[in-house]
Amino acid sequence: MNTTTSKTRVVIVGGGTAGWLTAGIIAAHNPLLGEHSTTDVILLESPDVKNLGVGEGTWPTMRDTLKKIGLSEREFLTCCDASFKQASKFVGWRDSASHHYYHPFTAPAGYGVVSLADAWIAAGSPNDFESWVSAQGHACERYLSPKLSQLPEFAFTYNYGYHLNAGKFVAMLQAHCTEKLGVIYRQGHVAQIESHDNGAIQALVLEDGSRVNGDFFIDCSGFAAVLMGKHYQIPFVSQRAVLFNDTAIAAQVHHADEQSPIASATVATAQEYGWIWDIALQSRRGIGHVFASEFCTTEQAEHTLRNYIANDVNLCQEDIATRVIRFDPGHRKYFWHHNCVAIGVSAGFVEPLEATALVLIEKSAQWIAEQLPRTPAAMQVLAKRFNQLTNSRWQEIIDFIKLHYVLSDRTDSPYWRSHQHHESWTESLSDSLQLWLSQPPGLYETNNRQELFSSASKQFVLFGMGFRAEQWQSSGLLARHQPLLDRFRQEIQQQVNRVNTQLLTNREYLQKLRR
Repeated sequence: MNTTTSKTRVVIVGGGTAGWLTAGIIAAHNPLLGEHSTTDVILLESPDVKNLGVGEGTWPTMRDTLKKIGLSEREFLTCCDASFKQASKFVGWRDSASHHYYHPFTAPAGYGVVSLADAWIAAGSPNDFESWVSAQGHACERYLSPKLSQLPEFAFTYNYGYHLNAGKFVAMLQAHCTEKLGVIYRQGHVAQIESHDNGAIQALVLEDGSRVNGDFFIDCSGFAAVLMGKHYQIPFVSQRAVLFNDTAIAAQVHHADEQSPIASATVATAQEYGWIWDIALQSRRGIGHVFASEFCTTEQAEHTLRNYIANDVNLCQEDIATRVIRFDPGHRKYFWHHNCVAIGVSAGFVEPLEATALVLIEKSAQWIAEQLPRTPAAMQVLAKRFNQLTNSRWQEIIDFIKLHYVLSDRTDSPYWRSHQHHESWTESLSDSLQLWLSQPPGLYETNNRQELFSSASKQFVLFGMGFRAEQWQSSGLLARHQPLLDRFRQEIQQQVNRVNTQLLTNREYLQKLRR
């Protein structure tokens, strides 16, 4: 580490959402200003690299992130063209094109106290699972906001994240980090990397000959992976055999008019060779087709995407430009090497189903911010633990995304039929599916203390896709908990009948916020 100064110098290579979120999270937890500061954060960005511009859907974790780094929710919503996200809505993922279900951010009523999932199974799995255990899908179907207008910033009626304009979010983060948090911003191209005798990075030499010294380096350089990929040559572990999608065609389409509804959920609509995402902001919608190039050409996918847009009366049909994003689904073999760690796309990238990109940036940056290495000995221990944790998280993401495909009963194309081949399933996912035949996903079925996807999330997807616990047997607790179960079910109906009638629509809430 740095022996010439008492400060630890953190150098982040790459801006974008990953770079600036990481800078903000580290700076907020390790104050850079004032006489007692022990940390410097320098963000180095190439002036020619454009932001990828995807990852416009967040988890509820983003509310805590914004609070921690000191951003106002009102300012964020207005400056970033942002809207509320309460759920993911899956359309056509079963054999019926009209079938849909919600994976909401609010857990089933009584979650952690009693199991409405077991009660639903005992009742014969009536209706759809989400509406039986939650009122949030009802709110989403009506484009409602997740909070009563009188609630303070970040408070909620229903748990929520955001849809946001990635470019505007990056600009807001950059201004906040440099003006309020003390992050040092530099532009330049990395021409050479100087290393210590042990292989750790000592400094970055830029094309203009200047040097950026550091103690700890974070690679947020996206697909370029300047440090972890090009310099350290950390192997990339492709997951194409499990997750087939490797291409996306993206478009930004304006609303038909200023009164067009703003959806409260990210909509994922299954197609013959992939699926289409649909994310509603205040002024436009981000829409894109994710597909597997093994089964579908780019021209076919673009035709499908343009048909989707043309059939929506709430979309403006003029000047629709598209761009193609190609990627190898997968991640680095490890993510922290010597004094360098990868966060964001430089660490890995998979299709945006369930919006895992931003939350993994948040979780990784928060872990590092709270345990910023100050000595070489600490660096070694933390690197080992971070690699174990992040590998576990990537396996969890891969399994959860694959779960959506495995459960589908679509057989209309080789793409969907190939997902049913067991050789494309991971062992951990196969084990879970076997377990869930006899019991719903539960709080204690995993030893992972920092899991990304709760058992509630697994329940929503599992039962939303029509999976049934055919070998389930009652534990005998349901009868004892019946009064409590009845109370929670009544509260759900009260939310539908009373609370949801008091909520403004997304459009109404956001327009009121701007006044």
